[in-house]
Amino acid sequence: MPTTLVPGQATPALEVPLVGGETFSLAESKPEFLTLIEIYRGRHCPRCRRHLLSLSGVLPRLKERGVEAVAISTDPEDRAEEAHREWGLGPLRIGHSLTDETARAWGVYLSQPIQDSEPRPFAEPATFWVRPDGTLYAATYGTTPFSRPHWADWLEALDAIRARNYPPRGDLG
Repeated sequence: MPTTLVPGQATPALEVPLVGGETFSLAESKPEFLTLIEIYRGRHCPRCRRHLLSLSGVLPRLKERGVEAVAISTDPEDRAEEAHREWGLGPLRIGHSLTDETARAWGVYLSQPIQDSEPRPFAEPATFWVRPDGTLYAATYGTTPFSRPHWADWLEALDAIRARNYPPRGDLG
């Protein structure tokens, strides 16, 4: 059963291989402001494609705001590579092989396949904003492919968070 993470508290460990052979390690991620971790359902998901294309398009504006981004799925390496290439995700870092255990530690919902294109149980969408010290700033969880953050809203929010030193909310669990 997933456990919801609480803003302001330490996040679990997260280390996954990236398309291209490197590794993403949250412990080694030291952005100026926040690390954006976008969990997506996998190559089989057309809504993920649109969402990650949109994220890829705002990467320069996120970087201007001190945000590093990575998108991660439970897909194995070959499917993640195909998604990155076929979807034209450019510089967006794509992590793969997220384990069910790690997904659950982060509170991510998992689903059983219902179509042949869904190769195994997979993670449902989730978005995490993590401070450089490893504490959670914000999180959103989905149980379907339909509910996703709008990046334009987050760009505006990032500016407000910095300008007002806005604290994490939901910190009472």
